[in-house]
Amino acid sequence: MKISKYWQRNDTSAIGYHILNKVPEVTIYFWIIKILCTTVGETAADFLNSNLHLGLTGTTFVMGSLLIITLFFQFVSRRYVPGIYWLAVVLISVVGTLITDNLTDNFGVSLETTTISFGVALIVTFAVWYASEKTLSVHTIYTLRREAFYWLAILFTFALGTAAGDLTAEKLDLGYVVAAIMFGALIVIVAVAHLRFTLNAVLAFWVAYILTRPLGASLGDFLTQSKDDGGLGLGTVLTSALFLMVILLTVTYLTFTKKDVIATVDLSTAGPENLHEIQDDEWVASAHRK
Repeated sequence: MKISKYWQRNDTSAIGYHILNKVPEVTIYFWIIKILCTTVGETAADFLNSNLHLGLTGTTFVMGSLLIITLFFQFVSRRYVPGIYWLAVVLISVVGTLITDNLTDNFGVSLETTTISFGVALIVTFAVWYASEKTLSVHTIYTLRREAFYWLAILFTFALGTAAGDLTAEKLDLGYVVAAIMFGALIVIVAVAHLRFTLNAVLAFWVAYILTRPLGASLGDFLTQSKDDGGLGLGTVLTSALFLMVILLTVTYLTFTKKDVIATVDLSTAGPENLHEIQDDEWVASAHRK
């Protein structure tokens, strides 16, 4: 009898088995931390690459190793744990950025090619994900396969966002502030299209997710770069420390309040459509029949 780590028993109910979603609800806290994580990812990569002189290869190895370890704990966790989840997002933002930087700087691949390639890779990921699971919703990440698709998609969104953001900055020669305003405005347009004009929620989420990468990078560059280069000159250390502190405080708040925990599904009342979505777990079906 197979017992999935995605399930937990609650002895206060007759059947008492609940689906535990592995990712947070999309709230204002989600977007605040996401943008901060993106900025920290940008500044942390610059710090390791330039200040500690690890280079792109060394930085990629260090951050890639940390990401693998963090994702291991994320996958084996039975539920959404804010600290583990957001640490994974910070690290995957760095790794996604480094993948693009390695391709362009070390292998000479053009930004046009990387943008198109990661765009295609993301589309293929979504296509295979939907063909397998019949949904791309973040409210249904409660099987190992769906979580694997989820994190792969996130990796490609960071790589695509980095390539597209750098390409836009290179072609349009935008300043940091103008670039941040432009990408911020695009996110607002997506939000309005969803809230006012019924743009599909899943599509709106992933488009906004991609756009937060260049937005965060523009903010990071504006804060860290010297005043002569159009920035505030705060440096990577101070900027990373400040943003990490805000992330830590927000994640701590969410850990105690659970304001971003997606409601669970009680198997005692689950309908056929719920069982169909999780039919790969034999124990779930047998528990429902009891």
